[in-house]
Amino acid sequence: MVIEQNIVVSLHYRLTVSDVLGELVEETFGSEPLVFLYGAGQMIPEFERQLTGKASGDQFSFGIKSEEAYGAHDPNAVVQLPLSTFEVDGEVDQEMLKIGTIIPMSDDQGNRLNGMVKEVSSEGVMLDFNHPMAGTDLYFTGTVESLRAATPTEVEHGHVHGPGGHNH
Repeated sequence: MVIEQNIVVSLHYRLTVSDVLGELVEETFGSEPLVFLYGAGQMIPEFERQLTGKASGDQFSFGIKSEEAYGAHDPNAVVQLPLSTFEVDGEVDQEMLKIGTIIPMSDDQGNRLNGMVKEVSSEGVMLDFNHPMAGTDLYFTGTVESLRAATPTEVEHGHVHGPGGHNH
């Protein structure tokens, strides 16, 4: 069995910035593996493409340019909002407005967005709505641990059920 459409993939990986020697972002070795349904749109498309055809036990190593991952950093996604936006019962929650805090918000059409607090001043709060990894080239190394055919229910729901997946 190889990685292809509707296969449940379990793998361990190490993600670094730019190349194999780059800054460590995250890794699953020593913890639970990443488990996902291949082809269900849960993963970065280029990540899946690089894994296509791999078998259980295969190792992998590949880079993904920022444009094919989380996109380039968009300066238009960094905006200043008035302090009044963050008032609750007439008070600004200063604890929420610490640099680096992620604030869930929605735009005027109801789309959910996460903004990272970049700066707070008397003029307002500067939020960055780019994905935290936007503008960053990614590099993955790892091992395919196991593969299995997805159940019809998993295919219908678009995600894995049981260990490493949803339990519903």
